Amino acid sequence: MNSRETVLSRIRGALELAPAEPVEVPRDYRRGRSLPVEQRLELLEDRLVDYKAAVHRCTADETAATIAAALHARGAGRVGIPAGLARSWLAEFAGEVEVDTSGPAAQLNRFDGVVTSSAVTCAETGTIFLDGTAEQGRRALSLVPDLHVCVVDASSVVAGVPEAVALLVPERPTTLISGPSATSDIELDRVEGVHGPRTLEVVIRTDV
Repeated sequence: MNSRETVLSRIRGALELAPAEPVEVPRDYRRGRSLPVEQRLELLEDRLVDYKAAVHRCTADETAATIAAALHARGAGRVGIPAGLARSWLAEFAGEVEVDTSGPAAQLNRFDGVVTSSAVTCAETGTIFLDGTAEQGRRALSLVPDLHVCVVDASSVVAGVPEAVALLVPERPTTLISGPSATSDIELDRVEGVHGPRTLEVVIRTDV
């Protein structure tokens, strides 16, 4: 018996001696909070900026121009989009637009950036939820390219996490985005881009 088997054997033995009792997890979260629209958007923008994301407000009619400006400012020439994303959103982008297929995730490196929509956003934590619908694409598409331009409709912004989770479909894969990818090493030095895009541009459409 090797060390691994020894450890597992001891764990199994301990569990047999003390079988786990059912544990009831309290779910009495504070729910139903709301904020006026402008206050909600201001709170969200404050959180996103604190996370070092760039934030752009626009109307639905200004979507294409705002996205194009964000992509051009970052020097993106080749952009990937999910199959269900409205092509009109890229109408003013002068670079190359390619619809993502189900190819290997490593091939997504050919994109300078990606443009997606979003499912719901929590203002209190500045967290954007993607749930893998056709407008948001597969998870790898929003994680591999180094630039993510994410469109958030004001009507999908809620106050807190319980309110956001209540709007999600549990069966769908959910990706939570709270600013550009960043972590800290053992010396507490900030390291960006380890788990996803280093640059996050959020386009908030105020009349949708």
